[in-house]
Amino acid sequence: MTLCIVAGRAEAPVLVLSEGLSFWGGVDPASGRIIDTHHPQHGESLAGRVVMMPTSRGSCTGSGVLLELALNGHAPAALVFRDSEDILTLGALIASRMFGQSLPVLRLDAVGYDAVSRQGRVGIEETQLRAGDLRLRLDPVAPDGLEMEETDRAMLQGSEGPAMQFAMETVCTMALVQGARSLVGVSRAHIDGCIYASPANLRFAEAMLEQGAKVRLPTTMNAISVDRGNWQSQGVAPDFGGPAARLADAYVAMGAQPSFTCAPYQLDDRPARGEFIAWAESNAVIYANSVIGARSVKHPDFLDLCIAMTGRAPLSSVYLDAERVARRVIAVDLPPDHDEALWPMLGYLAGKLSPDRIPLLTGLEHARPNEDDLKALCAAFGTSSAAPMLHVAGHTPEASHVAPEADRLQVGAKELAQVWHQFNAAEETVDLVAFGSPHFSAAECRRVAKLLDGRRCLETTATVVTVGPGTFEAIKECGTLSTLETAGVRVVPDICWCSIVEPVFPPTARVLMTNSGKYAHYAPGLSGRGVRFGSLSDCVETALNGRAPAGPPAWLD
Repeated sequence: MTLCIVAGRAEAPVLVLSEGLSFWGGVDPASGRIIDTHHPQHGESLAGRVVMMPTSRGSCTGSGVLLELALNGHAPAALVFRDSEDILTLGALIASRMFGQSLPVLRLDAVGYDAVSRQGRVGIEETQLRAGDLRLRLDPVAPDGLEMEETDRAMLQGSEGPAMQFAMETVCTMALVQGARSLVGVSRAHIDGCIYASPANLRFAEAMLEQGAKVRLPTTMNAISVDRGNWQSQGVAPDFGGPAARLADAYVAMGAQPSFTCAPYQLDDRPARGEFIAWAESNAVIYANSVIGARSVKHPDFLDLCIAMTGRAPLSSVYLDAERVARRVIAVDLPPDHDEALWPMLGYLAGKLSPDRIPLLTGLEHARPNEDDLKALCAAFGTSSAAPMLHVAGHTPEASHVAPEADRLQVGAKELAQVWHQFNAAEETVDLVAFGSPHFSAAECRRVAKLLDGRRCLETTATVVTVGPGTFEAIKECGTLSTLETAGVRVVPDICWCSIVEPVFPPTARVLMTNSGKYAHYAPGLSGRGVRFGSLSDCVETALNGRAPAGPPAWLD
């Protein structure tokens, strides 16, 4: 079947991406050029081309990047997927419905996808795709068959105003795209669209606020793009800081809590196992599903607000028992004497090996990861896989859920060493140590303070930790903040490394070091700097002496 998910017309050359791409951190929103240095098509431009890829991956913020491209004239002419895809689809849907910008989105079966990918140019009309001598009929998404409650229908008919009507229309359309037969109530939401990825995010939020949008669920907010209370004194340019603060203010005005963290699972009121929630932010979704055992689809930006307003989400994907099973088993030959750098590298490797399905990791039963290790695992997995969760035998609550037909792979020190080398392409002299992607916990802040052991960071190597405002207050109260600041560590609330800007990001830094697999992947494209990666203790030693370890840790030899 060839589905026309978002209708429109296009006539353009084809660009086939050999693997999925995160538009956030992977595509320049001002030009449409691929900036993900780890992607095989790095440097290619998506603008004006029919872009084909199996599915997207990575950040939920990709929908906002696509919307910005549509509004500034640098979007793809069309998007063609082989597998289910939500993030970019939602961005194209918002571009069409709210702003009148046509950007067709198609989903082809494997045979049709392969046939079209061999063509040099594609034409898309309302009911047909043309590529050379090939003709494929485009079937619209079935508008009926979605079971709704009376309150759902009332919202859809405008009983609660235009903003709510738009929100319910969007939820229902995405339900049809996902093949859902009904909607489900959720208990809480987490907004990712508050990141100022581009002016499009602000245009959407203020348009919804102007129409009277209000959330009806307890709704937390992701890290934003500025330290909301201090960005002006920090020297952030007003043409960025002003809109970024307005974006945060818009969501607060719609009733969201100013939690400003990309790690909402660190908040006091975290969801329970089996609880149906609606989170955006890829690492948070993967952690909630995998470690807590709560249930959330990886909702794209903009849909997060629509669900928070309506309290309803498409009953699809990992909301369903059958969709939470592992369909690939990755047996890990656990290197002896490993340190905590194992977990982000393993998460990234697992995502690369399981880009389109939920994996189960075995061989780790006798390891002792803490919550921060599992956070690092989930965050890195989310950068390289489109899957919304993973299982770890002995450590996650649903690790026994394995499909009988699951295939099997094996990895060990050799494959992990390849990840280390990928993450350590820059020179050894380091100007910046970046902690907190995702946001550091209070326990991680205390560990950094303990590792510093009264020593002071090198003045020429900036050391910066990003945290949520709740964690900032907690470490302030217990004295850890004072200890870190005395050692020369800067602790910044509200923002995270994936949205940080100069001068909070030290302008003179040429090479940064991080213990985050997520940021090691995104940083070259987002910051334009070289990257080194290592364990927490490696990073602390680098903060003290300005040089990263020359080679991989001994446990990878």
